[in-house]
Amino acid sequence: MKFVTTALASTFLVASLATAHAEPAQPDVAKLVSPELIKQIQEFISAEIVTVSVEAQNARLTELSQEKIDELDNQWKAEREATDKPLIAATLSNPLSVYLARIQGKSLGLYPEIFVMDQNGLNVGQSSITSDFWQGDEAKFQKTYDVSEDAIFIDEAEWDDDMKIWRNQVSLTLVDSAKKKIGAVTVELNLTELERRALAGS
Repeated sequence: MKFVTTALASTFLVASLATAHAEPAQPDVAKLVSPELIKQIQEFISAEIVTVSVEAQNARLTELSQEKIDELDNQWKAEREATDKPLIAATLSNPLSVYLARIQGKSLGLYPEIFVMDQNGLNVGQSSITSDFWQGDEAKFQKTYDVSEDAIFIDEAEWDDDMKIWRNQVSLTLVDSAKKKIGAVTVELNLTELERRALAGS
């Protein structure tokens, strides 16, 4: 009897641990990423600092070959592991990155990451270090800038096992005052926090 009791206790413990580490149900992205939330994102990315910064980089990097784009992307990736980080440091310290970092901070955990891309799909500014510098080969750019001036791409939810949260990304085409497309923006959402706020009515 003692053996059976111990075995049952062990089984219960294992089951409890499994439940504790199991990911919660996937949130309803279509419901959470509402028109109101998209409007909030559009409001802060329509700031002059965003447009001016993207237009300046577009003018500076007008005609880039794929070889040069790859060179910059590889430099970024190498700098992530290096002590000296000139490209990363210059990007993270520019006025646009400072602005995006402020927006991220004011969101109180809702926006884990925000980054803005130019017409080439290269980062112009970002709230934190991204894994790469060129986004032009990814859906966040190809399904926004490459589609239309008003394109919006809402990616699928992914479980972040390190942070224990559900995340997804919302990407939009960036336009200038004449409604001409100049780049794109990606805002990563903490869906777990977004759902909590929705349930709390805030």
